[in-house]
Amino acid sequence: MAGARSAGARRPAVRKALAKRPATGRAATAGARRKAASENLRFAGVGSAAVQRATGRAWNEWLTVLDRAGARLMPHKDIARLLSRKFAVPDWWGQMVTVGYEQARGLRAVNQRSDGFAANASRTVDISIARLYEAWSDPSARARWLPDAPLEVRRSTGGKSIRMAWMAGASSVNVSFHAKGAQKCQVAVEHSKLASATAARRQKAYWSNALDRLKALLEAGR
Repeated sequence: MAGARSAGARRPAVRKALAKRPATGRAATAGARRKAASENLRFAGVGSAAVQRATGRAWNEWLTVLDRAGARLMPHKDIARLLSRKFAVPDWWGQMVTVGYEQARGLRAVNQRSDGFAANASRTVDISIARLYEAWSDPSARARWLPDAPLEVRRSTGGKSIRMAWMAGASSVNVSFHAKGAQKCQVAVEHSKLASATAARRQKAYWSNALDRLKALLEAGR
């Protein structure tokens, strides 16, 4: 009996020691896969690591937090307001997290925004930002790589951004310029207010090809 009691007394300690052991085999593999999957989540065109840096939470955390807050039943503006007021998420990131949540929960299609669908494309070019901006802002320079595009400039901020209307429909094109060094910069295009996911895919291909032409033209003329 004493031996039995002694063995029984040791069992909790044994269980505790076993609980502290690192997971091995299938358990470790499954855990690694779950961790990798959560880190690789990407919604609204933004990766989980970028969301965590900007908001303090990764995508898997935001999905859990917003589910608990009842966001599945909320309209877009109420989710964004919740993120801003309760969680102090900056306005732009609040919109990104809201759109990403809606995509993840099947409330919004990929590339769909509150005002329609959007297509995005960007390129980094080994050229000064002044020359890159000129290639967009000067109509004759723009025609060399973007001929016959139905665009009308509505507003421009020198070296920073250009807003244009796409006259073949009711959509908009916003272009932003970002310096990456003295002779390197990035141009980012967002074509928004598109009518469908099909239109968004078509315009994404259109702008990707156009930016390839622009990059080749400018870098060849250095």
